Amino acid sequence: MSAKVWLVGAGPGDPELLTLKAVRALGEAQVVMIDDLVNPAVLEHCPAARVIPVGKRGGCRSTPQAFIHRLMLRYARQGKCVVRLKGGDPCIFGRGGEEAAWLSARGIEVELVNGITAGLAGATQCGISLTRRGVARGVTLVTAHTQDDSHPEWQALARSGTTLVVYMGVGKLEQVQTGLLDGGLDAATPVAMIENASLPQQRECRSNLVSMCRDAQSFGLRSPAILVIGEVAAEGWYGVLSGIAHRA
Repeated sequence: MSAKVWLVGAGPGDPELLTLKAVRALGEAQVVMIDDLVNPAVLEHCPAARVIPVGKRGGCRSTPQAFIHRLMLRYARQGKCVVRLKGGDPCIFGRGGEEAAWLSARGIEVELVNGITAGLAGATQCGISLTRRGVARGVTLVTAHTQDDSHPEWQALARSGTTLVVYMGVGKLEQVQTGLLDGGLDAATPVAMIENASLPQQRECRSNLVSMCRDAQSFGLRSPAILVIGEVAAEGWYGVLSGIAHRA
């Protein structure tokens, strides 16, 4: 059997959002290395596989990336079908490109299977379209948490004219707020803060840029959560929302 690793996106949490290709890869898997944010219900598609937790979460004790690399390589060289199962999409803040390049450089065949990313699913569940004619001409996905503790160019993003979807931003709310306000983004710009995207326990807090830190605190916003910042965050399928709305 030829060595191969599948880098599979499990989506944001709802197991029904898995792609058919992801289900097929899981069904063929002999070893599944699963991220911390993957819904365990997904594992019903790989009942015969050995499941190895390799969780990585910001601010928490995590499995070292070098160890994950070596583990994938070891099982692939044994001729096993390996699935590296990631929350969301492997190539959107999921280290998929990094892992694919590392394995390919060592002669291992790699195939990536896309998954629905949390920013898209969470917004849709709240009735938000990330792009909308006459309202938002584009969307920018950005992380507030980086390996070297640097931060995005919030001032440039404030002038981009796109909907901003911020991942891993719960612990950086003040930094996000200050950067965007300093960049000239209107203080009244709508913000949706969405926790546990696509899961039954999904919650949302609607606010605006100047009030989002205070509202997040009173709401008890916790990770994992995404922020949607832009005019579309004031809208839903049934029209424009007025004021600040909390929904649990």
